[in-house]
Amino acid sequence: MLFRVDPASPDPLFTQLAGQVRAAVARGELADGERLPGARELAASLDINLHTVLRAYQELRDEGLIELRRGRGAVVTAPPQDNSELHAAVETLVRVARSLGIAPQTTTALVKEALR
Repeated sequence: MLFRVDPASPDPLFTQLAGQVRAAVARGELADGERLPGARELAASLDINLHTVLRAYQELRDEGLIELRRGRGAVVTAPPQDNSELHAAVETLVRVARSLGIAPQTTTALVKEALR
């Protein structure tokens, strides 16, 4: 599983990382019982602070999406959801936004605003 963070993004790095894990679970790329990379290993590969990764993992733990196990690391505990209808709606949104010539950044900003 490849995670990326964007230091130039207005979103905190831990929020970006947690969001990517959530999305991977929602897409079925991370299954129940699957182990996430160790915090030190992930921090080194992303060139970010260890505490940033730990904060993302703690947020996911608090949501019940992962379990932190001593000696085993972070393990996905949430079963995948059927998001096929939502996925289709998002694809439609992207297609419409593109046909209207709306920039991806504007579309993203509008979706974030709607989620608040």
